[in-house]
Parts: sequence; C-alpha cells; structure tokens
Amino acid sequence: MLNSGDTAWVLASAALVMLMTPGLAFFYGGMVRSKSVLNMLMMNFIALAVVGTLWFFYGFSFSFANDINGAGLLGGFDFVGLENTAGKLAGFAVAANPDTGTAAVAWPGPDAIPVLAFCMFQLMFAVITPALISGAVADRLKFWSWTLFVALWVTIVYFPVAHWVFSFDGFVSETAVGGWIANANKLGALDFAGGTAVHINAGAAGLALAIVLGKRRGWPKEPMRPHNVPHVLLGASLLWFGWFGFNAGSALTAGDLAGVAFTNTMIATCTAILGWLVVEQIRDGKPTTLGAASGAVAGLVAITPAAGYVSLLGGVIIGFVAGAVCALAVALKFRFRFDDSLDVVGVHLVGGLIGTLMVGLFGSTAVNSLSVDGLFYGGGFTQLGKQAVAAGAVMIYSFVVAAILALIINKTIGFRVSEEDEVTGVDETEHAESAYDFSTLRGVAGLSHGVSARVPEPAPAVEARAGAGKEH
Repeated sequence: MLNSGDTAWVLASAALVMLMTPGLAFFYGGMVRSKSVLNMLMMNFIALAVVGTLWFFYGFSFSFANDINGAGLLGGFDFVGLENTAGKLAGFAVAANPDTGTAAVAWPGPDAIPVLAFCMFQLMFAVITPALISGAVADRLKFWSWTLFVALWVTIVYFPVAHWVFSFDGFVSETAVGGWIANANKLGALDFAGGTAVHINAGAAGLALAIVLGKRRGWPKEPMRPHNVPHVLLGASLLWFGWFGFNAGSALTAGDLAGVAFTNTMIATCTAILGWLVVEQIRDGKPTTLGAASGAVAGLVAITPAAGYVSLLGGVIIGFVAGAVCALAVALKFRFRFDDSLDVVGVHLVGGLIGTLMVGLFGSTAVNSLSVDGLFYGGGFTQLGKQAVAAGAVMIYSFVVAAILALIINKTIGFRVSEEDEVTGVDETEHAESAYDFSTLRGVAGLSHGVSARVPEPAPAVEARAGAGKEH
C-alpha cells in the first residue's frame, strides 16, 4: 500500500536535490573569473533542461527498468516516455545476503512509494552529475558543444552506471533484474547515495576533459583567482542544505535510517571543514574562506556513499579524513600538469573514492541491516575489496568514454573556444552578455543638476586560496 509519509519525504527530498544544481552554479560561478561567470551558470542550468528531457524519453527506463539482458549492465525499454509508471508503486523484498546471512526484508518498508516520486528523486541525481563536470573545464568551452557532450555522456555513461549502482532486483516490479554493482548475488558493493554513480563518475569525466581539452591560456603562471568568494560560500551553503535531501532522502523512508543518514551528513561535513582548515593552517599559515567552502563540499562528497551504512563515529572520521586529504589532493593538478579549473578531481573524484572505500572499513549492520560489517567492525577485507572494484569500474568507464566523446566533439564541431574568445571572455563571445556592468553611470543628483556623477569602479577581487592549487 502507498505510504503517504514516505512519499512526502521523497518528493521534498527531490526538491532539495534540485536546489543543489543552482547551488553548484553559485559555488562554481564565484570561483571563475568575472568574464566567465554567466557561462558557468549556463553550463549548470542547461543540465536541468537536457537531462530532464532525456530522462522522460529513455533515461529513467535505461536506469531502472528490468535489465535488458540479465547481465546487470543496462535497463530495458519498459519505461520509455515514462510509460507504465503512473499509478504504480515502487518497493521490493531484499533477498538474504549470502555473505552476511542477513534475512530478507522489505525495503523501503512494508508499504511503498509511487514510481513517479522515485523517478523524480533520481532525476535530480542525473542532473547534477554532469553539472559537476563543468567545473573541470571552466573558462574555455563552447556552450552548444558542452550541451551536446552532456546529452551524449548521460546517455552512454550516467544512465548505465545508475543502473549498475542504484537498480536493485525487483524494485519496480517483482521480476525486474537490477545492476551488477548493487546486487548481493552479483558484486554487492554498497553505495547509499551516489559516491560511485555521481562523484567518482563526474570526477573521472572531469579529469578526461581537462586532459583532452588542455590548459587555459596562461595557466598556471597567470593568477586565475575567484572573482566572488561570497558567492562561493553561498553556493556551498545551498549545496549543504540540499545534500540532506540527497543523502537522507536516499533512505526512501521517513524513519530511523533517514535520521542516521541526515546525522552522518551533518557531522561529516563539520569535521571535513576542520580537516581542510587544519591543513591550510599548517601548510599556508592561514585558514581561508574558500578553504572552508571547499572542505564542506569534500565532506559532503565523501559521506554520500556511506551515509546510511556506517556508524556515526565512522561519519566523523570519514569527514575529517576527506577534508584533509582533498585539501592536499587539489595540488595534484600542478604536479601532473592538467588544468582542472575548479578542482573537480581533487574534491569529487578523490572524495568519492575515500567515501566509497571507507564503507568497507566503517560499515555496520547495527546501523542498517542492509549494510555489512566493515573491517573495523569485524567483517574482514571482503567488503573493502568489493568497494574497490565498484569504484575502479566506474572510474575507468567514465574516464574512457568521456575522453572519446571529447575527442570526437573537438575534431568535428569544436569543443574549445578560440584563443581570442578565451581572452575576451566566454560570457561575451558565447552569450553576448556580461554579469556585471562596470561602465560610467550618471547618478540621480548629477542628472538633476546637470553634473555627471561617476560611480567608482569596484575594487579587484581579494585573493583567496583554499590550499595549494586553489588560485583557479
């Protein structure tokens, strides 16, 4: 039967996750130079339109319909055009785990939620994943080429990977076969809310695009500082707010499990900020605003796959480790000479790997009967190995396909703007707009007395660094 409370929670969570995409646009938009901010906002905003449209036609079906060949690689055509979804309920009985002996249970509970509520919740995950990639190649892309890349990448990469990770046997119908990563009778890796499907997936694709498309003109010698640090902090705050829907909503039930995921999300983010700032203080002598914002995102990324599977102490440790390690990882682009403009690799790829692997360390059946006991809870190395296989498979697949798509687009219609357009700024050359008007204006007093009143030019953006490599 329909559970109205769970349905309301999932729909509210879907709205929270939708807010994360404009929040990400502010977060990224503040970190780019003023001549690129509108383009960055548009690269995020267009993901809503493109992915939402494709989700209706075939994205939900490829992600969550009955497996097309039983191998757990791709959903079939049952839900094309969202057919067979209205009036249907989603829920399934989880079979006993052969490794842990966990008894079969109904999930998300004895009652179920509408398929369309689940469909809209998962759509928001599909939207934000390609939006995350945009930060790796800021300042230098053609808008319509980026739009084509989003359409192709979600079709070939995200929809299949979502099936691998999020589609369980029997979820939308009793006989449905799900993805190879999620199911205990296949791999049985655990990913509560998208550490693999969202963050490792986006981080690997961002790395591929940064390598294929090359460096921005002048990088790394020319300072490329964030033009609006308050916007960065605002965006990080919106992401943090929306992330409660991302993680706690993934329980799909308004109960104890949602409370655990909510709590882990909060405490891991708090400790991640501290971890990042401690590294900055030791290494650079100053904690920065940009570092606090980046640390928060690193913690949110790392706790995503673990939020409903690990103990609360595990959440504290995962957050702190992610904050500290990601603060160090953002310098990798200088060592290996790839221009990851806004540190998608250092935060999302590295943070996603940390969180995914640490499920194998801090997983606890005391928290969630569908979890497993990790290494630190007497479970041995088995689950850690499964987590590593899942993370590696998604990372390699996403990297290879993204690189191929970028090469094809670059050789055909072109992916990068010209050097002249890059110098001018992609806001003007791609959109014929600018975010800020710095022209000379006439004030009210000047107009009434015939005297020109010049508005002073704004002061240059204050340099803010979030560890080595954060001068974007």
